[in-house]
Amino acid sequence: MKHAIFWFIRSFKLFLVATVLLPGPGISFAQTLTLSQAIEQGTRAYPFLKSKQAEIQSAEKRIQSSRTDYLPTVILQDQYTYATSNSLNGSFFPNEGTSVSTSGGIRSDNIYQGTTGSFASAVIDWRVINFGRVKANVKVAEADLHRSQSDYENELFQHQIRIIDAYLTLLINQKLAEVQRSNVERAQTFKNVVDAGVQSGMRAGVDSSLATAEAVRARLQLLESQQREQVQRLRLSELIGQVQAGLRVDSMKFYTTLPQTTFQSDSISPKNPVLRFFQSQINFSSARTVALQRSMLPSISLVGAGWARGSGFANTGDAFSMDFSRGLGYQAYNYLFGVVARWNLTNTLRVKHDYRSEQFQVERFRQLYNDQQLRITRQNREADTQLQVGLEQARQAPVQLRAAQQAYNQAKARYQNGLADLPTLLQSFVTLNRAETDGYIATSNVWRYLLLKAAAEGDISLFMNQIK
Repeated sequence: MKHAIFWFIRSFKLFLVATVLLPGPGISFAQTLTLSQAIEQGTRAYPFLKSKQAEIQSAEKRIQSSRTDYLPTVILQDQYTYATSNSLNGSFFPNEGTSVSTSGGIRSDNIYQGTTGSFASAVIDWRVINFGRVKANVKVAEADLHRSQSDYENELFQHQIRIIDAYLTLLINQKLAEVQRSNVERAQTFKNVVDAGVQSGMRAGVDSSLATAEAVRARLQLLESQQREQVQRLRLSELIGQVQAGLRVDSMKFYTTLPQTTFQSDSISPKNPVLRFFQSQINFSSARTVALQRSMLPSISLVGAGWARGSGFANTGDAFSMDFSRGLGYQAYNYLFGVVARWNLTNTLRVKHDYRSEQFQVERFRQLYNDQQLRITRQNREADTQLQVGLEQARQAPVQLRAAQQAYNQAKARYQNGLADLPTLLQSFVTLNRAETDGYIATSNVWRYLLLKAAAEGDISLFMNQIK
């Protein structure tokens, strides 16, 4: 019975411990991201890309707004007033479009007692002939939308390139940290052997000091590598839209195979996202040029109006009489129909200068396009050169590593047999560490040069197809 009670209490304690330590439904361990997952998450969650999408939606609404200019202008108003009725013969000039009605009786003295009045009107102004002005404005809005879309596509492409580059950089930093970790273990083992030889009197005391210095140097290199790895991990997590220190990435096939480089291209495709964006700027400025040119032309409108008015003042004779209730109802009705031609002649002088200014903007964007095309052509050929050299370096790296390992083993054996001094062994130790580092860096550089090629071509599939 006591054993059963003891077993139950022990099992219950284990259950409590397991309940506390095991992750619940809302807790998950860090997920290892593949490159495709990192790109997908960064594309979906990065705030700057979301701002570009909002800009596209804004441009779409501007197109709808510009199309409303095809519709007539309809203005309705209804007002009730309390005012005096004093007037004189003569004209006046309105105050920047604002004029106050001067209708009223002409008397020898002003009467400052007011009464009610009412007025309602409906005005329709339809510019049926505008010589393509509205159409040109719609074209400007459409060009602005295309520019916003090209800007988003270019930024999306550049962001994907940045994610891949950060992913590769994190991988190489992880590998370098692993190399330095192995180097620390090798240095510590080496130090233990040297210390044992010094304690037994077979080695000089200076050997122990040199071995200690090398072990400390290896630890410092490890700390530096771990620091770079963590900084790069944070940078990558920022690019995918969520800063996290525990991000884990999958090395996939980046250190087991080298990319195939059967493609060669000296020409830059106009589908390059960067060039498409600069071309969209040219098109937008050109559309604005046409719109400014059309704005100098006249317009012909069909107009119509109807209005009704009421007043508390007497409408007959010179007698001054008021009826407050009478002013709230309509007493006089009128209508108007006609055709109006408008041409702001002085405005054409200002618009003409704006037109010439926009033409220079078109030329500016055209030269910026040529500048980008020249730069991308250089980057493309430079990437070809770097890729070919990088492949050769990656093929030579294993030869270097085997030679360094052989030199280290030989120096180690000679030192243990008393045929070589410690500085010679330390030199082979450093050479082996550098060869291990150079091997991973050479392989990583090939993939990064391929990424440069894809960036210059404007086609990310050149890179992604190599890892599928």
